[in-house]
Amino acid sequence: MIDRPLPLVPIYPGSPPLDSRSRYLRRLVLRAMEGGERGHIGSSLSLIEILRVLFDDILRIRADEPNWDGRDRCILSKGHGCLALYALLADKGFFPVAELDTFCHFGSFLGGHPERGKIPGVEASTGALGHGLSIGVGQALAAKLKKSDSRSFVVMGDGEINEGSVWEATMTAAKHRLDNLTAIIDYNKLQSYGPTRQVLDMEPLADKWRAFGFTVLEVDGHDVAALQTTFKTISEPGKPTAVICHTIKGKGVLPAENNPEWHHKSRIAPEQFAEFYKALEEN
Repeated sequence: MIDRPLPLVPIYPGSPPLDSRSRYLRRLVLRAMEGGERGHIGSSLSLIEILRVLFDDILRIRADEPNWDGRDRCILSKGHGCLALYALLADKGFFPVAELDTFCHFGSFLGGHPERGKIPGVEASTGALGHGLSIGVGQALAAKLKKSDSRSFVVMGDGEINEGSVWEATMTAAKHRLDNLTAIIDYNKLQSYGPTRQVLDMEPLADKWRAFGFTVLEVDGHDVAALQTTFKTISEPGKPTAVICHTIKGKGVLPAENNPEWHHKSRIAPEQFAEFYKALEEN
């Protein structure tokens, strides 16, 4: 039973200030939430820089040909953080930015979890947690069998890796020497109802991934330059990679930062959004 909170100790307390692009992408997240009057704000805002760097600098993709066979695959396994993914997909032209206003509306293709086959650029239907890495392993193995140089990136939450299926997938990845697979952990140290240290402590997290046969890198998940360097140097022949990104849940909107009450909200009042927009510009 959880009887008292444990302090959240940031690993990288000195993240650079948010630049104009990071604030813009967060405004897109807030815009979608405002349209739907709901959403996982904390889970989405901790992801922005991770997905930004992947889509801006790393992934080989074609917005006008989302199912191009030679593309890199990026799976958002923590599907409840989908607003961040929707923001990047809209920004990159997979669908019009105006579609964000329809989030969670009747008839919209943008639901509370991403769905493959409905949303261009979404590689897997996720939100039932713990499945994304297994799918990514299958994709990476298929690429090896086809002698393709496409890569698979799987973004997971820290609470999500409580799931046993994640660790089965890691063993399979190591066995098959999938050096075209990267597991990315959004380590914001909060899950739906409290700190990960209290719910199910995963430390020593880096050592766990090493023990399962992965090359492990750690990075400030809000430092764009550091993420660019890390993601460009991840491949070690014969070994899959795990990148542990130390992040802040709700990053950029102070009322939601490190606040598990903002894991998910519905029927959010307009004045709350006004406070969020103001807080973002002051960050």
